[in-house]
Amino acid sequence: MKLLARLPVLRSFGAPYRIKICSRAASTDFADYGALFREVPENFNFASDVLDKWSQKEKDGKRPSKPALWWISEKGEEVRWSFEELGALSRRAANVLSASCDLHKGDRVLVILPRIPEWWVVTVGCMRAGIVFLPATVLLTAKDILYRLQASKVKAVVTNDAVAPLVDSVASDCRFLKSRILVSEGGREGWLHFDSLLKAASDQHQPVKTRSQDPMTIYFTSGTTGYPKMVEHSCCNLGLGLAVAGRDWMGLDPEAMMWGLSDTGWVKFAFGAVYAPWLQGSCVFAHGQMQFEPTAVLNIEGRSVPLSSCENFEEDEPMHSEAAHNKESINKTVIKANY
Repeated sequence: MKLLARLPVLRSFGAPYRIKICSRAASTDFADYGALFREVPENFNFASDVLDKWSQKEKDGKRPSKPALWWISEKGEEVRWSFEELGALSRRAANVLSASCDLHKGDRVLVILPRIPEWWVVTVGCMRAGIVFLPATVLLTAKDILYRLQASKVKAVVTNDAVAPLVDSVASDCRFLKSRILVSEGGREGWLHFDSLLKAASDQHQPVKTRSQDPMTIYFTSGTTGYPKMVEHSCCNLGLGLAVAGRDWMGLDPEAMMWGLSDTGWVKFAFGAVYAPWLQGSCVFAHGQMQFEPTAVLNIEGRSVPLSSCENFEEDEPMHSEAAHNKESINKTVIKANY
């Protein structure tokens, strides 16, 4: 990926360490749990109120010299981004979405990407711009994608070479879709090239002011008994709600690393690979394997990674069900998950 090739942070694995499991005992003292939610601020943005605060601590020397995101590919490519580097890239992404794609606060974007660094860049960029992002698995079929585009009325889709042809095959039936953004080394007719736009964009961006109860992200359910339904999460729901999970259940702190093994299309990935660790200033570790390989997970060398007990080892299954095959009408209901 050109994005990775341009960055000076690519490096080889360091001295070998053993994988370790989170050993800190989960706290059962939740006396301050209620206070956390009684004191939810009127305005909250995870990018500016959490990630940028860790970035400032890095600049002030108040945070350990640990990466915010440590990613390796199946071929052994490696990237380590500090919170400051992640912040700069996500500000560029916010400018791409706002300027090049003409998206505004409250607009929706479907993000169909595997575990690659651009997934984090795009989603954090959406947070900064107040754009609602809808993560989805790369295992979707054309029919699945059509359903999601029509049900959610997204104005843009971000995906890779593998999924782009499926989007093109159904795009004519999606009247709200106006921008298609490709994350790839090459280009594709009718698509904006994310890497080129990111390189040309400014790294200066004023984050959009979002209220705590404004929508931030929407996840589709699995569709076990019918068509998948949209579950809306507010800015504070995941952005603040997982603070206790990261601190008291996962036992995370700025010295820790968290490895989330779920697919990016599932909300569990957000638990273990975005909000819970970054709320605690921990490093998010990710392996870019496209298909789960137990031996690859067990044999990773040169890393000290606390494994998350909340992640699944299973890949996504097709989002169809008996009700879907019976042509159940599209369910456009958005379930609000406020907890």
